[in-house]
Amino acid sequence: MDNLTQEQRRKNMQRIKGKDTSIEVKLRKALWEKGFRYRKNYNKLPGKPDIVLTKYKIAIFCDSEFFHGKDWEVLKPRLEKGNNSQYWVSKIARNRERDDEINKRLLFEGWTVIRFWGKDISDNVEECVKVIEEAIWDERLLET
Repeated sequence: MDNLTQEQRRKNMQRIKGKDTSIEVKLRKALWEKGFRYRKNYNKLPGKPDIVLTKYKIAIFCDSEFFHGKDWEVLKPRLEKGNNSQYWVSKIARNRERDDEINKRLLFEGWTVIRFWGKDISDNVEECVKVIEEAIWDERLLET
């Protein structure tokens, strides 16, 4: 584990943002450059998606690996060995449940839901844009 004091840990956690994160901004810029217009942090939809292409009914979430439990089978045992393990395991497990509930609600309402991991956006934003373009293409095909 790391050797941060409680005060250092608290300050680190306070700096974590809920919107306009670097991964969101990177993906939004790439979409804007391609000519896509969107809404950000759209509170008219369940889960307040990070990016919404209302024209195509596409809701996009930019999820951080830690808080949304990527590779949960690996992360959970690591958290169980760390500090405040009960809090973190239940928090991240609940985030994962909430993500599933939001996905189901949006799909039920006729939206396409796309979720990207932060590392995927950071490492290959163009690939993420291609996934979105394919979803738009699929949506256009359904309209005809």
